[in-house]
Amino acid sequence: MKPVKKNKAEDPELEPLCCCEYIDRNGEKNHVAACLCDCQDLDEGCDRWITCKSVQPETCERIMDTISDRLRVPWLRGAKKVNISIIPPLVLLPVFLRVASWHFLLGAVVLTSLPVLALWYYYLTHRRKEQTLFFLSLGLFSLGYMYYVFLQEVVPKGHVRPTQLALLTCGLLLILLALYRAKKNPGYLRNPASGDRSVSSSQMECLNPKGQEKTKGFLGAESSGGLNNRTPKDDLKGSSRTLAGSPTKVKEDWCAKCQLVRPARAWHCRICGICVRRMDHHCVWINSCVGESNHQAFILALSIFLLTSVYGIALTLDTICRDRSVFTALFYCPGVYATYSSALSFTCVWYSVIITAGMAYIFLIQLINISYNVTEREVQQALRQKTGRRLLCGLIVDTGQYNRGFLRNWHQFSTLGAHPFHHPAEDIV
Repeated sequence: MKPVKKNKAEDPELEPLCCCEYIDRNGEKNHVAACLCDCQDLDEGCDRWITCKSVQPETCERIMDTISDRLRVPWLRGAKKVNISIIPPLVLLPVFLRVASWHFLLGAVVLTSLPVLALWYYYLTHRRKEQTLFFLSLGLFSLGYMYYVFLQEVVPKGHVRPTQLALLTCGLLLILLALYRAKKNPGYLRNPASGDRSVSSSQMECLNPKGQEKTKGFLGAESSGGLNNRTPKDDLKGSSRTLAGSPTKVKEDWCAKCQLVRPARAWHCRICGICVRRMDHHCVWINSCVGESNHQAFILALSIFLLTSVYGIALTLDTICRDRSVFTALFYCPGVYATYSSALSFTCVWYSVIITAGMAYIFLIQLINISYNVTEREVQQALRQKTGRRLLCGLIVDTGQYNRGFLRNWHQFSTLGAHPFHHPAEDIV
């Protein structure tokens, strides 16, 4: 009898790992100290860069994969992997803000380039449909760094009362609590029967009995014709289904990726890779979807952030620019670059203003969508299909499908998550 050959990936599991060891992406045991060893792709990329030759995109991807796999910190029972996307904000944000505080022109250039770089990175990751911790890291570190500058540069000047500092600190803590709640399950849809990979016959009978419906698939492709001309394989590709006889006319789609029937207003997130109940959008600032279960917490986090940020900006400007109103001091504060402390505080104020303005725009769009009972996903679909009613140059898009009036729409939003009992599709006739 031949001895059983052990797999390399299983050998390290038999022995406990020390704090500096880990299992790499090839399934082999590796050490943190050997992070610079055996880097053929990196050596090849550096050689081509030195000789002014172009580096292939595949080589760049392999280099990034190698760096992300070897970037680890010692931890109990093996080194832990560090997401490389959280590092740039931790390093670049303090450097940029301190350089911007040297001179007014430097501040204008840096503060203008920061949003441009953030938008470029957003479209880069959004196009690749990749999850990233960059924006979550940027947001959390911005909160911490702004609070640190406030304690180090503004509070020692003696113009901030203890009650004001306590109120600002409470606002910061409430932001973190609301973000923690918003990061929770947004309403992921799980397949109740993981082994069921096909649409049941009773669900097929719930379709329009006439069989002459015209539907749109998940990707927007139109399909028409009777049920007799459609195969079950075509159904698995995501064609829409409308339940006949349902008093609420609930529209349900079959998701071929999650292998389940989505209820009305649920969508599949291509970044998270799962369907979300009443999905609004995928928010990069929390690295999660905004759906039925966390939409209220998302709005709460935005509102608390705006109030706390405006209050902190007002306290800082009142300290470094005395005897001037907040709005005037924001644009005209003579002598602010006389000392490095006041210059850094003023630069951080403008950075906070830029972030606050962006969040205020998101908050405004959310309030409008809630008032008209539409989600951001439905707005984008209505704009593509030209089915929505546009108001105020497209700022307001009313699909008219779920709009029940201002008060009823807000009442429905306030009761999200408290679902009445829904009968399954088999019971709908």
